[in-house]
Amino acid sequence: MANDASARGPKALVVTAFCLLSCLALDAPCSPAAAADQVKIGIARTISDAGYYIADAMGFFREDGLDVSITAFNSAAQMIAPLGTGELDVGGGTVSAGFYNAVGRGIGMKIVADQASIKPGYGYSSLMVRKDHVVSGRYKTFADLKGMKVAIGAPGTGTASALNEALKKGGLKYGDVDVVYLGFPEHLPAYKNKGIDASITNEPTMTRAIEDGVAVRVAGNDVTYPDQQTAVTFFSDHFISSRRDAAERFMRAYLRGVRMYNDALKDGRLAGPKANEVTAILVKYTTIKDESMFRRMVPSYCNPDGEVNVASLRKDLDFFRELGLIEKKDVSVDGVVDASFAKAAVAKLGPYRPPAN
Repeated sequence: MANDASARGPKALVVTAFCLLSCLALDAPCSPAAAADQVKIGIARTISDAGYYIADAMGFFREDGLDVSITAFNSAAQMIAPLGTGELDVGGGTVSAGFYNAVGRGIGMKIVADQASIKPGYGYSSLMVRKDHVVSGRYKTFADLKGMKVAIGAPGTGTASALNEALKKGGLKYGDVDVVYLGFPEHLPAYKNKGIDASITNEPTMTRAIEDGVAVRVAGNDVTYPDQQTAVTFFSDHFISSRRDAAERFMRAYLRGVRMYNDALKDGRLAGPKANEVTAILVKYTTIKDESMFRRMVPSYCNPDGEVNVASLRKDLDFFRELGLIEKKDVSVDGVVDASFAKAAVAKLGPYRPPAN
């Protein structure tokens, strides 16, 4: 049986002719729409994931022909294996000693953009001390941290390096305190139970500990470790080498999300022109359903042009080496950073311009 339009009668001929004329008039191809590229993102469920959330919610990924799926992990360390195998295309989180060791063992992935960094007024990660220590006078200066039990998120991470910088301000060494490892949400009950004396704690746990009256924010990391690169965007080697066009489109969409996030920032708070829209997106995508919490907490900063602070990464890597955590001597920051995607995105989007107040 014939399978062309003429065999299906006059109506089919009219429809076919209309479609052909429409395509010619629009100078468009007469073929089905191309399927969107699938991109798998891993996140560590922090406010620094905002760029991905916003780009997804605002349709920026879809506009660039991408269909993204977002999977939550307990830490960036858990993303290393799936990034190495290509099961994940993109990951977001802290740069740890484990990351450098994985690269040294041949697992292919690169740091391609900023995801969270410390800037003046945006110390969303801070040195905290138990309130009763401050009230009693046990803690007065950084030097009083000596001998205290101090919690950080995980070993060989940026929070460990941030603690080291705070200790230096008191003339102390890393070994002068008893470091314990607790996920940031666990810092709050640890303070309540008097299980820890101090911590480097991220938002929103920081604000919750202050409001519950169990800890005092002694100094933001913008004071103790200004300009620290605290979280980054990773691309898998497979995404870079085999799907570069999709990777470039992803970066453009992601930076559009980051720029909208920056439009929501003002004076160390989510109080800028886009704050209402961004806060609504964060409430939708995160476990924090109290919109006012986002207004009260100190947000993270993210470079709207995607630039990574290489000097900070080198400083942290040197610290990891001092602790004996790095397996290979030839692993370097320059070998793991690929700035080409962010630069290509900025070339298309133009440099970021903050909104007029």
